[in-house]
Formats: sequence, C-alpha cells, structure tokens
Amino acid sequence: MTGGARDNAVAGRLLPWSGTDGRPCYLLGDGTGCISRLADEIEDVQIDMADRLLGHAVELLAERRVTGAELHYLARRLSESLRDVIRVAESRGARLGRPPRS
Repeated sequence: MTGGARDNAVAGRLLPWSGTDGRPCYLLGDGTGCISRLADEIEDVQIDMADRLLGHAVELLAERRVTGAELHYLARRLSESLRDVIRVAESRGARLGRPPRS
C-alpha cells in the first residue's frame, strides 16, 4: 500500500505479545527504550524456542510408535511457535525500511 494516510501515520513496532483481547500491541518510539529491549529479548526467546521445538519434532517424527495424542500436542505447539515467529518476522520486516538508530 502506497500513498494516503498510511504513509503519514507514525509507524509503530509490532510487539511479540497480544493484548488481553488478542489484538496486536504496538510500541511508538525510537526503539531505544526498556520496552523495546524487552521485546527484543522476548523475540529472541521465541525464535530459540521454535528452533528447539523443531528439533524435538524431527526426533519425534523419526519414531515409529507415536500416538495420535503426541502428534496432536506437537502440532499445537508447532502452530503456536509458527504464529510467534511470523509475528517476529513481520515486526522485524516492518522495521527494515526505517533509518538506523543513532
């Protein structure tokens, strides 16, 4: 989307958590404050957890005797993790076009 009110709006950082109503949370600022640092740390934890979960999935799926309940649990955790990593990617991608912080 180019032009219009969106270009003139102040861009906010998509945070790695949702509000109590499940809607996205955004942070306005220069990216140097304590909430930005907390968001960076949480994003790093989410990416690390996704990596570990993927490793667990590879091991579990290599087993021949996996129950339906185990697969269901794995699929739920993988979908949660994928949602988190997509949010991180969207947040970081949106910030790529911004000038670097001084």
